[in-house]
Amino acid sequence: MNKSTLALAVAVGVLAQQASAAGFIEDSKATLGLRNFYINTDNRDGAGPNKNEEWGQGFDLRFTSGYTQGTVGFGIDAIGLLGVRLDSGGGTNGATAPSGSNPGSYGGTVFPSEHNGEAVDNFSSLGLTAKAKISQTELKLGTLQPKLPVIVTNDGRLLPQTWQGGQITSNDIKDLTLIGGQIESAKGRNSSNNEQLSISGANGRTSTGRDSNKFIYAGGDYKITKDLTAQYYYGNLEDFYKQHFLGLVHNWAIGPGVLKSDFRYFNSRDDGANGHDKNYFTTGYYGGSVTKGKVDNNLYSGLFLYTVAGHTFGGGYQVSNGDSDFPWLNQGDGSSNYTITDMQIQKFGRAGERTWQGRYSYDFAKVGVPGLTAGVVYLRGDNIDTPSGDHTEWERDLTIGYVVPEGPLKNVGFMWKNATWRTDLPNTRSQDENRLILSYSIPLL
Repeated sequence: MNKSTLALAVAVGVLAQQASAAGFIEDSKATLGLRNFYINTDNRDGAGPNKNEEWGQGFDLRFTSGYTQGTVGFGIDAIGLLGVRLDSGGGTNGATAPSGSNPGSYGGTVFPSEHNGEAVDNFSSLGLTAKAKISQTELKLGTLQPKLPVIVTNDGRLLPQTWQGGQITSNDIKDLTLIGGQIESAKGRNSSNNEQLSISGANGRTSTGRDSNKFIYAGGDYKITKDLTAQYYYGNLEDFYKQHFLGLVHNWAIGPGVLKSDFRYFNSRDDGANGHDKNYFTTGYYGGSVTKGKVDNNLYSGLFLYTVAGHTFGGGYQVSNGDSDFPWLNQGDGSSNYTITDMQIQKFGRAGERTWQGRYSYDFAKVGVPGLTAGVVYLRGDNIDTPSGDHTEWERDLTIGYVVPEGPLKNVGFMWKNATWRTDLPNTRSQDENRLILSYSIPLL
């Protein structure tokens, strides 16, 4: 019996006696999220398909219960996901079919793929979460979507990524939030199946690919003052890596605006088999012609954002030291991490890489157009370590969004995301990408 099924069985047994209790029903909420998503990627130079394109309609139905009465309150949450294919670009969905020793890809850009590489007509999944609460401490068991420095849920496509495991969160101590948990598997943003966990270099469906079913994490946020928050988190993917994170966020009122300073440090080292078994190795540069080895990375970054009268001006710098690239949970089917350089196309955390960035955004509500926002980010990374010497990459991301503020279409959202990425890395293709997103959320309860 998997963890979600067990969670549901336990919850149903308890709730069968208390479902009518005040709080469980009265505090329940249900929403239906609609997302129409189109993506077009233009792969520049090199061999292979030049164009990846897909279009689909996503449905995200969520139910969140309240808690039963008593010292220990019980509840249950559910998430139902459905993706319907509208177009797969006439075979340009980005998937590859198995051939010879090549096992094929996990799926296309948005949808899972059939054995021949063609996109499926639709895909769906159901996630269930049992929960219990004592005072300000909450336990959840089943389907989770954490967004923490050491584990980040990806929601960059048609449907969001989900995880299977357990998590406990406590706010019983004033100004301190403590979180801990264990994850056993992940369901990708273009998948209906749970996969075990891995990192770049070891993932994939080849005979040499390796994975793990145990990722533990713990940490907390402490609000030192109303404007200053300190963070510490620890993550360990068994047989791959151990990671410590330190963060400091400060908001400082300067003149008519506010300056936000965000400092982050990750220390990542090998764990178990990653230290000696080449099948568990990750990507990076280890001297000579060696581009895979054990996890060995320190990543430092600082981001500064000044907001005034609708304008936000920002700049940041990040350094990736060590033999390996920055590691994070990455099954090879699309993932996110908690770095200031996790952009639309690239992550900018390669071995030796130094990255600076500039960004600007504006909220047009300040000039009488509420709901309209726009922003641009430019990053440039250099000193990337490779067998052929140091290399560079840069990316420019442009985002324009509008949420209808009132009237019959209130809360309907439109967004255009455009990105350009260029690099001189060997055997690597530069990209241009456009995403068009139409979204709406309907409250049902």
